[in-house]
Amino acid sequence: MKTLLTAEISRPHIEELEQLLELQYAGWVETKKILSEDQMVELVKDKEILITSYDPITKRVIDAAPDLKLIVCTRANPVNVDTGYARQKGIKVSYSPGRNTTCTAEFTVALMLSIMRKIPIAYSALHSGQHVSEKKRSNTVREGLRADVTWALDSNSPYVLYKGRQLSGRNLGIIGYGSIGRAVAKLCRGFGMHILIYDPFVDPDTLEEDTRSVSLDELLAQSDVVTVHCKDTPETRGIVNAEAFGKMKKTAYFINTSRGALVEEQALISALLNHEIAGAAVDVFESEPIAKDHPFLTQCDNIVVTPHLAGATYDAIINHTIALVKDIKHFIDGEPLEFEYTH
Repeated sequence: MKTLLTAEISRPHIEELEQLLELQYAGWVETKKILSEDQMVELVKDKEILITSYDPITKRVIDAAPDLKLIVCTRANPVNVDTGYARQKGIKVSYSPGRNTTCTAEFTVALMLSIMRKIPIAYSALHSGQHVSEKKRSNTVREGLRADVTWALDSNSPYVLYKGRQLSGRNLGIIGYGSIGRAVAKLCRGFGMHILIYDPFVDPDTLEEDTRSVSLDELLAQSDVVTVHCKDTPETRGIVNAEAFGKMKKTAYFINTSRGALVEEQALISALLNHEIAGAAVDVFESEPIAKDHPFLTQCDNIVVTPHLAGATYDAIINHTIALVKDIKHFIDGEPLEFEYTH
């Protein structure tokens, strides 16, 4: 079957796909560039299957492919595909739910540790020349004592400036308890954290041991760390706002690896500058990429920011490749798709 492949896939599966399909490579898989709608219109004209990640699969693109029968989007949410129009045309859509669940959960915990233990701040200080010696120093040992390897102990020492808080024994509040929220909870139980969740769609009777379902207000008031893992919907947009930050502990931390739209960014900036909360670590923003003069970068010294990296792992590529190969085989054999998008 004639297939256009623009998505990045794991190398071990390329030969398998080439045996199943007549592949044409273009776009991201070759150049790391997203194709335009016009480019897609030209490329899909004789294709029966389309494998994509980011390219715009619009009504116009779909109409340009009279033989198209299957669209495979490697993402957990195929926002670049007009899925409704594809269904209307009788074209099946496959996607990759859960491909980056584990890596996003791990990154969330990494951000918790980074801000609570001030790891990036200490790293930057050393690289800028702070707390270092002009030459190698020897540790003088007084008679009868062991060598003391603690760095200079004064008001400006790393031990004082970068003193942080541990995860163990603290309350973690998770807003949105889907696959990623549950994965975060599982990891944080290993650190000895107590889990509170807010998700009106989750049956409390299905929760794991040591996990409590509470109201949003209770979660905000009791949590030492608040992390948000909701889908971006009209109901969840701006769910973490000025009122929410006002209900959090002044010693609490806020984490977001989900979507920037879930947070009122100006409210977070204000909460950080006014020390309404202890700090934050965010991987996503209202507008991406973030502007170079954004207050997170120029005014806030109690935040860790990363450029939307939580799902960026080789493992996610392997996971979505395994999923797409499965569904392509199902499609060729006339069987139901395992990962059909029906929303």
